[in-house]
Amino acid sequence: MYKIGEFSKITNLSVKTLAYYDEEHILLSSRCNEEDGCKYYNEKDFKKAKLILLFRNLNFSISEIKEIVSNYESPSDLAYFLEEKKRMIENKIRVEKDLLKKIDIYIKPNQRYADGISYKIEMKTIEAVMVASIRYKGKHSDVGMHIGKIYEEVKGNVKGAPFNCYYDSEFRDEEDIELCVPISDPVDYFQITSRELPRIKALCTIHNGPYESLNKAYKAIFDYAKENNLKCLSPSREVYVKGPGKIFKGNPHNYITEIITPIE
Repeated sequence: MYKIGEFSKITNLSVKTLAYYDEEHILLSSRCNEEDGCKYYNEKDFKKAKLILLFRNLNFSISEIKEIVSNYESPSDLAYFLEEKKRMIENKIRVEKDLLKKIDIYIKPNQRYADGISYKIEMKTIEAVMVASIRYKGKHSDVGMHIGKIYEEVKGNVKGAPFNCYYDSEFRDEEDIELCVPISDPVDYFQITSRELPRIKALCTIHNGPYESLNKAYKAIFDYAKENNLKCLSPSREVYVKGPGKIFKGNPHNYITEIITPIE
């Protein structure tokens, strides 16, 4: 058995710290002399103290250490606690990285902002493009009903990312949409139109994230147009650079959409 002073010496834990751990029921002494109140620790307590020191050195909080030592039964348990702590740290790192990106939005120059999201607006000339298309009245979510028909017919004739043309100048529950797939050569299929979209001058930006927040990209474009006395025309285009797969939708926050709005 070790007296508290001796135990303090061999564990590098001050007597004050040992008293605190005793109060918090993290590391209790094995025996207490009723006559003089002196506390004694054994070899099992020494191993427990080493475990606590390990967690302290790995930045575990007191509450975390308290919970672990109360549930620790054998050395094989250690890996489970460390793996869980590792996942917590990794998640915290992801959160902090996202926060850094948000901070960057407010310190990087020459960017457009819409509800805290940064958009770089560019004026481009979009060359004429041959497309296979289906025009319908409906919602963006209806694209999946039609895009398979186009790809099934054009097959190896595809020459770029698919996109939607929106012919309405305002938001509607049932929109006038033309789903387009760029192709190398004209095609002639039932329900699928083959035509050339004209060369246009347009304001363009990239939206990273779910389709539900595309309105923020449009706001950035419209604000830029107003500030520069430019008139936006229809149809605007949404080019789906990276989107859901045929089977799995994947993470919507990884979607990449280019917004192209023609200008006069």
